[in-house]
Amino acid sequence: MTSLSSAVALPSSCRARPAGGSRRARMVVTRAAASSPKLPNGRRLRVAVVGGGPAGGAAAEALAKGGVETVLIERKMDNCKPCGGAIPLCMVSEFDLPLDLVDRKVRKMKMISPSNVAVDIGRTLAPHEYIGMVRREVLDAYLRSRAQSVGAEVVNGLFLRYEAPKEPNGSYVVHYNHYDGSNGKVGGEKRSFEVDAIVGADGANSRVAKDMGAGDYEYAIAFQERVKIPDDKMVYYEERAEMYVGDDVSPDFYGWVFPKCDHVAVGTGTVTHKADIKKFQAATRLRAKDKIEGGKIIRVEAHPIPEHPRPKRVSGRVTLVGDAAGYVTKCSGEGIYFAAKSGRMCAEAIVAGSANGTRMVEESDLRKYLAEFDRLYWPTYKVLDILQKVFYRSNAAREAFVEMCADDYVQKMTFDSYLYKRVVPGNPLDDIKLAVNTIGSLVRATALRREMEKVTL
Repeated sequence: MTSLSSAVALPSSCRARPAGGSRRARMVVTRAAASSPKLPNGRRLRVAVVGGGPAGGAAAEALAKGGVETVLIERKMDNCKPCGGAIPLCMVSEFDLPLDLVDRKVRKMKMISPSNVAVDIGRTLAPHEYIGMVRREVLDAYLRSRAQSVGAEVVNGLFLRYEAPKEPNGSYVVHYNHYDGSNGKVGGEKRSFEVDAIVGADGANSRVAKDMGAGDYEYAIAFQERVKIPDDKMVYYEERAEMYVGDDVSPDFYGWVFPKCDHVAVGTGTVTHKADIKKFQAATRLRAKDKIEGGKIIRVEAHPIPEHPRPKRVSGRVTLVGDAAGYVTKCSGEGIYFAAKSGRMCAEAIVAGSANGTRMVEESDLRKYLAEFDRLYWPTYKVLDILQKVFYRSNAAREAFVEMCADDYVQKMTFDSYLYKRVVPGNPLDDIKLAVNTIGSLVRATALRREMEKVTL
């Protein structure tokens, strides 16, 4: 296989349509706090959104629709984040995404244990249900374009830093390098502008977070290769994704093969053994060898993925959303939906607090977004954190996890929670049965591990 780290041209059949057409209008109209001063001279509230991924695109669109003067800054317009690209069904309708944005509709998943025991998942899905597979470079560009179509200004530039106001209700000054292809400077042209609030949507290495003293967090390294496989092998992945677990592919995460438009994404991730990420990637390719044999690597991607929310997510009139805030789930590593959702919720809180862009916002307005986001999704993050600690700690536990995934009740509960983004209450009797079966799986897997250790010795 030949690796290419640079971008590759995509066939026209794989390109999603541009933003536009009929969309459901979504606009927040509420009353600002009594203490919030009206903006002078009839001007609108000014907000800078730093970062043009799902969080930034969703935030910029909601802000612009809500009457806020919005500038979105994105450093790399064709950015291809190493991301599995899975989105839940509810995101398609909730964010009114065109169906041609979805490369593949996955209705079958294969979970493969350390000993290569494979369990087919997806039997409980209804005919209309699926997990959408998208390419980040396509999704991100679409959301930015849609934000621009409703009034947001999209700027190609690198955010450098911001200066906090020296007086109450004063302006923040945003400094950035502007890229327009004509200034002839490798580093871009240094520019600055004033805003009333800043939304940091600039990913795990957020410069906004650094400026606001948001604190550090533990992170994983995700490594992914886009592999163009022969057409006859691509048929297997038409509606199927694969997940591999085992110490060989990752000591604390999983390896994956996810279908895209005309290729598959093969990747893995780890928090605890970052220096060995290429070794884990090679093991993932080896586990999937028979199904991707003859493939050619067309792109290689690597990126940090946050493991938990930052200690601080708001300071004054600056706040964080998406990966910058740390909104990636344990166990599954999902972040696209939560990024877009947090961006929209943050923007709606700003629109509401500013009375549709006519009043100054306060830190309390931004904290309302944090409180609501945590109320809705903290249970999901907590459940997945527990699952990762229980089932990713050893190969024996992973064998038990895969065995447990064969149960129809587990599959239904898992897919309902994932597809519709809610922690689904279970049937008490089935929950008791599941607990007994889980303990049995763990006991059997531990016994098997001990026997294998004797053989090895």
